[in-house]
Amino acid sequence: QVQLVESGGGLVQVGGSLRLSCAASGNIRFSITATGWYRQAPGKQREWVALIRSDGYINYADSVKGRFTISRDNAKSTMYLQMNSLKPEDTAVYYCNVNQYALSYWGQGMQVTVSS
Repeated sequence: QVQLVESGGGLVQVGGSLRLSCAASGNIRFSITATGWYRQAPGKQREWVALIRSDGYINYADSVKGRFTISRDNAKSTMYLQMNSLKPEDTAVYYCNVNQYALSYWGQGMQVTVSS
C-alpha cells in the first residue's frame, strides 16, 4: 500500500508563486521511482505537467517550461513543484504521480486557482 499526500495548493494572484509538495509513504522505494505532476482544468482532460526520474532526468510540458521547477528529496520521499509566474490558465486540480515497477499511484489532487 502506497499513500501520496499533497499539500501547498491554494489561491494566488496572477504572477504569483506556489510550491506544491507530495509526500509518499508505505510500501515504496522512492529513490527508484519515476515521479511527476499532472493537472486537470474544468472541462478538460488531465494533462501531464512535469516529470523527474530516478536517474535525474527532468522534462516539462511546453506550457510550463521556464516557469515551473520539479524536484524531489529521496531521503524524505517527497517531490515538489515550484510554480512561478502563474497564469489564469494554470488554474486546475494538480495531482502527483509516482510509478514504481509496473504500478502507478496518484495523490488525492489539490486545487490551484490563479486569479486575475
